Amino acid sequence: MGNDRVDIDQQPLYHGTRADLKPGDLIAPGYMSNYGTGRKANHVYLSATLEAATWGAELAQGDGPQRIYIVEPTGPIADDPNLTDKKFPGNPTKSYRSRHPLRVVGEVSDWQGHSAEQLQTMREHLARLRQQGIEAVDD
Repeated sequence: MGNDRVDIDQQPLYHGTRADLKPGDLIAPGYMSNYGTGRKANHVYLSATLEAATWGAELAQGDGPQRIYIVEPTGPIADDPNLTDKKFPGNPTKSYRSRHPLRVVGEVSDWQGHSAEQLQTMREHLARLRQQGIEAVDD
């Protein structure tokens, strides 16, 4: 399933991270992935929901503050196959990826994080996947 431009052109797009960025900065592929073994990512990830971006910020590698940026793609985007398999048909999280950079256009300052229990449950789930050798789809 590809890019639904009518849908995503009508709403903000977000990227959760720990990187310290400012408007005009580009978020490009080639940095270490936050999931799996931490190999270099071939894509950059974005979402049309604050919920998905919140997970991205909370699970991001590094020591900096968690941040959610409002971004705009500089090239084509497609559904994120990690969240659109048989478990999540139709991309309910509105999660996308691109091989092209994302341009930062602003920052969300008043977002609500998950509880400590929710974060621990997610980290345990990701650790199990890592132990099983399951990597994020990033081809």
